[in-house]
Amino acid sequence: MAGEAPDYFQPEGGVVLTHLLIVRDVDRSREFYQRVLGATVVRERQPAILRFHNSYIVINSEGGPTDDKPDVQAQAPRDSRTLSGAMNIRVTDVRAVHEQWRSRGGEFLTEPKDHGGEIRCYLRDPDGYLIELGQGTGILAEMGRATTA
Repeated sequence: MAGEAPDYFQPEGGVVLTHLLIVRDVDRSREFYQRVLGATVVRERQPAILRFHNSYIVINSEGGPTDDKPDVQAQAPRDSRTLSGAMNIRVTDVRAVHEQWRSRGGEFLTEPKDHGGEIRCYLRDPDGYLIELGQGTGILAEMGRATTA
């Protein structure tokens, strides 16, 4: 998981893609992403912004419409069993990262599972957002790229 994120507030090339999470408790979620995933806090709140390797996670609280989205409600997931979006994180050694995040308090649904094309496992954040942690294996061979698994 190498690479640095561009400057969030003034990205080189004029664009940076982030992942926005609407949460019930910004402080709790910021602490989870910092402690478990090792993200770096760039801004504490309104919204909280964390650098995660070569990208950013933006965390904001629930709320009603605003002048630029007049009929939109911002809400955290109501049901952790319904998937409508997930953060997908690819690494070179899924088992090592799984163990590191587990030791920091991450609660995974299962151990890493080998699905032929990839090895993957999932954990949830405090609001129930699903985070997929995976490592390409067989899919790299299909693409003619060497694997380290």
